[in-house]
Amino acid sequence: MAADEPLAETLVLIISELVTNAVVHTGSPAVLSIRLPECSGACPGTVRVEVTDSSARPPRPRHADGEETNGRGLELVEGLADRWGWQQESGGKQIWCELDHCVAGVEAVPSGEAVAFPA
Repeated sequence: MAADEPLAETLVLIISELVTNAVVHTGSPAVLSIRLPECSGACPGTVRVEVTDSSARPPRPRHADGEETNGRGLELVEGLADRWGWQQESGGKQIWCELDHCVAGVEAVPSGEAVAFPA
């Protein structure tokens, strides 16, 4: 069974925006975690993306005007994700978002475990 391409494309865009924001606004590396639903085949579930950075400053959503090339990251995340938010972490913060879909064709991750990728 093929992966859910629209979901995969949405995840790539969201991950790119969140990691880019973290690196640009902190000047430091970020940590990316993706939690996949435990499923077999196509099923409902929630994909959770978490990006942790070294800044305790809250995220500031902006609304870019016209031809501006910056200021669209969190606006895109808000428009594409079913939910998003942030929380303080020791030494920084974590920005997260959730998409209510299952990634078909991806090996299930045991519930509660995260797949982490250094950014």
